Amino acid sequence: MIKIDLVTGFLGSGKTTFIKKYAKYFLDKGLKIGILENDYGAINIDLMLLGDLLGENCELEMIIGGGDLLTHKRRFRTKLIAMAMSGYDRVIVEPSGIFEPEELFDLLSEEPLDRWYEVGSVITIVDVSFETELSEASEYLLAVQLANAGAVVFSRQENYRYGGIKETICYLNSLLAKIKCTRKLSEGDIVLSENKFEVCDFMRIENANYVISDYEKNFFEKKDYSSIFIMNSNLTKEKLTEKAKKFFEKSEQFGRVIRIKGFIEENGRYFFINMTKNKMEINSIEKGQNILIVIGEELNEDEIKNEIIA
Repeated sequence: MIKIDLVTGFLGSGKTTFIKKYAKYFLDKGLKIGILENDYGAINIDLMLLGDLLGENCELEMIIGGGDLLTHKRRFRTKLIAMAMSGYDRVIVEPSGIFEPEELFDLLSEEPLDRWYEVGSVITIVDVSFETELSEASEYLLAVQLANAGAVVFSRQENYRYGGIKETICYLNSLLAKIKCTRKLSEGDIVLSENKFEVCDFMRIENANYVISDYEKNFFEKKDYSSIFIMNSNLTKEKLTEKAKKFFEKSEQFGRVIRIKGFIEENGRYFFINMTKNKMEINSIEKGQNILIVIGEELNEDEIKNEIIA
């Protein structure tokens, strides 16, 4: 059977960067890998960032985002059926940061997927700097991802928000307690990483498996999230940074913007954009597409688009 690893984590936690290193670990072992991407939105930015992994032993697939839960589940199922015929040794699934692991468990229990796949490891990436403030809905999403994780991988450890490893675990356990989860994390569940996962115990993660935990389910969280796409904005790096600061600061006007990502073109060069309220990353990249995605809660699409176009 083909093992499926599920890589979860809140928006901007470092999932795509982790997958690049994790997939290379398997490729170096001579395995054939399939990566299935499902970004929160109809255009997948992260798929472009993983493009340099493409080769004879690594293929990238995507699920078009958007739509209701049943539509998404049908697309997910159809894609997994197709991928089962491709001879992969392992499949790595990166859903959006707005995802509950039980969706995958449910799918893999259905025919014919239950004959072809088994869950490998459920991995949750936690940005321990917590640069993005978590709302109640966001805390819930992170908590349910932690509830099932076989491995919890800490990223950005150069800037612990809650003091250190023990204090961060204490905070994460408080989130689990909020959803009345039976699980309690310990240091044995944590995998530390350094230098954007250049140093990380991938062998341990590969064999981490998953945990089944009971928790109190909420249904409020997904309807609040949305994504807005801006094509061919013609913004300069300086102007985009100025606009982004307004989006993050003026929630009463724009809604609660959590993340801005994508690409802009300036003077014939592409730049990759990854922004949160406390972090503004703009890095040169060889290939891109002139598109920005604004992700958040209760976004005011008209106000955001008017600001970008103005």
